[in-house]
Amino acid sequence: MASSNDEESDSEYVHPRGVPHFPGHERRSNTLPIWGNERTMNLNPLILTNIQTSHYFKTNLSELKTYHEVVDEIYYKVQHLEPWEKGSRKTSGQTGMCGGVRGVGAGGIVSTPYCLLYKLFTLKLTRKQLIGLITHCDSPYIRGLGFMHIRYTQPPADLFGWFQPYLEDEEEIDPKAGGGHPMTIGTMVRQLLTKLDWYDSLFPRIPVPIQINIDRELAKSFPPVQQQRVAQQPELPAATGRDQRDWRREERPSRSPPPRRDNVRSRSRSRERERIRDRSRERDRDSRYRSSRDRDRERRDRDRGSERDSKKQKSSSRHRSRSRDRDQRRRRDDRR
Repeated sequence: MASSNDEESDSEYVHPRGVPHFPGHERRSNTLPIWGNERTMNLNPLILTNIQTSHYFKTNLSELKTYHEVVDEIYYKVQHLEPWEKGSRKTSGQTGMCGGVRGVGAGGIVSTPYCLLYKLFTLKLTRKQLIGLITHCDSPYIRGLGFMHIRYTQPPADLFGWFQPYLEDEEEIDPKAGGGHPMTIGTMVRQLLTKLDWYDSLFPRIPVPIQINIDRELAKSFPPVQQQRVAQQPELPAATGRDQRDWRREERPSRSPPPRRDNVRSRSRSRERERIRDRSRERDRDSRYRSSRDRDRERRDRDRGSERDSKKQKSSSRHRSRSRDRDQRRRRDDRR
C-alpha cells in the first residue's frame, strides 16, 4: 500500500493553497515538459554565455545542490529581475547589431537573478517545486523568478493556465535594477503574457494563434484603459522600450489601444533615412563632378577651337605674303 501511495503522489499534484489552475492541471505528471531548447532554456545566447562564464555561477552556485538551498539564495540575494546589473551595460556609441537591441550588444555584468534562474533550470524542477515558487510567501522575487521560469520553459499553450490565477495578484514587486518601476504581481504576469521585451532581452515568441487566444481571454476581464487614463500613467523606463498598456477591470475602452511602437522598427526607419540621405549626397557629388567635368571638356574644346582658328589665320597670312612676294618678283622681271 505504501508503494502505491508513493506512485500516486509522484503522478498527481494537489496545490498547497488550493488555487485552481487550467483544467486537468492537478492530474498532470509531476515531471514538467520543457518547451524549445532543452539546453539553453531559450535564453539569449549572450546572456547564457555570460551566465555560464560568471564567477558567481561557477563558484557560488555550484555549491548549491538542492531546490531549497537555491530558494534561500534567492531570498537573500535577489532585489530585481533584470538580466544585467545596473550600470554595467554600455551601449553608447554603438549602432546596428552592436547597439542596445534587446541583449544583442556588447553585454555587461550578468545579474544575480538570471544566474539563479538558470540554476533553477539546471535542477530540472518538478511541477510541485515550480508551483511552490510562484506561491511562495517570503519574497515576491522568488515568485517573480518562478513566473519567469514558466515563461521561458513551458509550452505556450499552457502559459495562460499557469498565469490565470494570478492575474489580479496585488503583491508588489519592483523588477527594475536599482528600483523605480514598481508593479503588482498581476501586472507583471499580464506583461509576461502580452509582451516579448524584458529589460534589454526577449522572451520566447508565442505562436500567433495562441497569442490571439491569450489576448481575447485577457480582454474579457482586463480591457485596455482609455487613452486619457493612459496619458496620466507614468511612462515606462527606457529599458523596456514598449508602450505602456495597463489593464483595469472596471474600465471599458472607448477605442482600441494605440499600436505598439517598436524600437527596432524605428531604428530601421532611421537607418533607412540615413541611407537615403547618403545616396542623395552621393548623387549630388556625382552630378557636381559630372558638371565640372563637362565644363572642363567644353573649355578644352573652346581652347582647341581657338588654337585651330589662330593656326588657320597664320597659315592664310603666310599664304598671302608669299603670293604678294611672287607678284612683286614677276613685276620686276617684266620691267627688265
